[in-house]
Amino acid sequence: MKKYLATAAIYLATLAANPAISQVETTADTVLATVDGVEITAGHLILARAELPSQYRQLPMSMIYPSLLDQLIQMQLLKTSFEGEVPPNVRYGVENEERTLIASIVIARLLASNITDEMIEAAYLTRYADQDLGVEYDASHILVDTEEEALSILDELNAGADFVTAAQTYSTGPSGPGGGSLGWFGRGDMVQPFDEAVAAMEVGTLSDPVQTQFGWHIIRLNDTRMIEAPELEEVREDIIDELGQAVLEGRLAELEAGAVIEQTDTADIDFTQFDDPAILDQ
Repeated sequence: MKKYLATAAIYLATLAANPAISQVETTADTVLATVDGVEITAGHLILARAELPSQYRQLPMSMIYPSLLDQLIQMQLLKTSFEGEVPPNVRYGVENEERTLIASIVIARLLASNITDEMIEAAYLTRYADQDLGVEYDASHILVDTEEEALSILDELNAGADFVTAAQTYSTGPSGPGGGSLGWFGRGDMVQPFDEAVAAMEVGTLSDPVQTQFGWHIIRLNDTRMIEAPELEEVREDIIDELGQAVLEGRLAELEAGAVIEQTDTADIDFTQFDDPAILDQ
């Protein structure tokens, strides 16, 4: 389903781009070349460009037009030279591709006609307005291998030793050279014993040694703050994806209810044969 949504997005972007190849008006049916009477059109070129690696897709069409058209001409020459029946894997591949492309167009039209700015704003308000999004923590830590080491360092800190210097001296973790700073993080971002210890601390205090799978931690809670809701534009695409998923699932439920779908009993299927590419030649 995600593949269909992604392909649908590409379809909409292609429509919006309205690419032009020459100075005259171009349509998808504009013929750019013929090979033994077989037409290669602007539509073929546009789709071929979409399949290029990203660094080539970003180039102006004027730069890649000759080589891209040559490639399509060469592919057509090779196709024409093929002798014998079309292999099953080609037929299945074409059918799958057609199924995906048409389904993606249906999805694109479905989303375009069923998701409005009002719906997006309402979903944003439901998710973020007047919601308690929790607390973020700014903490530092010193990580060592044993509890004995942690207790010894904690004694030094309680006696007035500088935390940053101690972290740079003793900590085995990657944050040690930076004085043990972990920056801002939320609940669940750290492993559970560490997470629970931080949540129970007062700002400016040190924890007793806390054991995790990484070793023993001495934690200093530097500050806390309430998590602020992101701006609508920051999460617009996520909201559109969620709304789109709901719209698509609803439409699929309608289609499934009105369709006759029959599936082969899995008891009759030998799934090990799916791992053999030779099945496509049978």
